[in-house]
Amino acid sequence: MRVPGFPAVPVAFGMVAFLAGCTGLRVTSDTNPELSVSVCGTYAWAGELRGTGDGAPRIANPLTESRLRAAIAANLQAKGVQPAAGGTEANCLVGYGIGRRTIVEGGYPYGWGWGWGWGWGWPGPWGWDGPYIYQRGLIAVNLYQTRGRQPLWHAVVEQDLTGLTGRDAEAKVNEAVAALFSKYPH
Repeated sequence: MRVPGFPAVPVAFGMVAFLAGCTGLRVTSDTNPELSVSVCGTYAWAGELRGTGDGAPRIANPLTESRLRAAIAANLQAKGVQPAAGGTEANCLVGYGIGRRTIVEGGYPYGWGWGWGWGWGWPGPWGWDGPYIYQRGLIAVNLYQTRGRQPLWHAVVEQDLTGLTGRDAEAKVNEAVAALFSKYPH
């Protein structure tokens, strides 16, 4: 498509750049203001992040974990951070995790008071509307300075991998990690 007054190539490039930035995934990122990720020329795996949740058993899919590690490694390489060669100490350690968080929304009366008239106690605008409970999938990556194990960067993205396998899981993991690394500090 050609827009009058604009060359075709810049318009197409602008659209691709705009669409590439729109992953639709919610990413939260934080950095240590006293340290910089620029110290990370090489990395080693710190391993999977372990939560101190409600004690429910956690069943991890080792294939999805492998996909996550591969996606993180590819994104680190794109940022110029390489795996530490055998026998050398890495500048940084990489931690990662896949999990879920239970979200509870609602459960409060709508309108005035506890409801009036015939609607008292019924769901809807005049009474009590029960809570909406759901699971939110999360993928997190942490980067630490090796010496002193000081945290450098933390990022988490909302991405649910429940029930996904094979190419579907790989695509979702790659999408999530790309979104995470869009917040990688410079």
